[in-house]
Amino acid sequence: MTIKTMQDLFIHELSDIYSAENQLAKALPRLSRAAENQDLSRAFDQHLEETRGQIERIDKIVEDLDIRLKRIKCQGMEGLVDEAREIIETVPQGALRDAALIAGAQKAEHYEIASYGTLCVLARQMGHEDAARQLDQTLQEEKATDQKLTQLAEQGGVNQQASQQGGQKHAPSSEARH
Repeated sequence: MTIKTMQDLFIHELSDIYSAENQLAKALPRLSRAAENQDLSRAFDQHLEETRGQIERIDKIVEDLDIRLKRIKCQGMEGLVDEAREIIETVPQGALRDAALIAGAQKAEHYEIASYGTLCVLARQMGHEDAARQLDQTLQEEKATDQKLTQLAEQGGVNQQASQQGGQKHAPSSEARH
């Protein structure tokens, strides 16, 4: 896609986050099933519902502005989803996996926060005030989800349990001491 105007950039960024949200919507059920901590599993389920609403909000913006999204695949979210899949496949179920899932989910949230922040600015600069308001609503939801994940990790005990899961720290092997 050639980007020559602010409108082109706005459509490109909106298309990218639309792809990201759809990829995340497909991944969240897997994350929920992989989490041992029930609060974390419920947080993933709740975020799935929120994500579906965010996709609908983008659909409304597209309709209201009479624009067409580009068929692109968000490479950033694809990589983050692949990382989550790797965590599920390589980290045994338990608190350590839950801590890793939270870390991965927060990476995705930060990607979305950056994207929606940019989209809000672009929409306002182009005079799309209603779109900016809707995008800001999503931005606030993403920030709240990030905060919820931090609370689960820190106050919900996930990180504490994960640090105790492996027992004592192991001394480096003799090969690593050279």
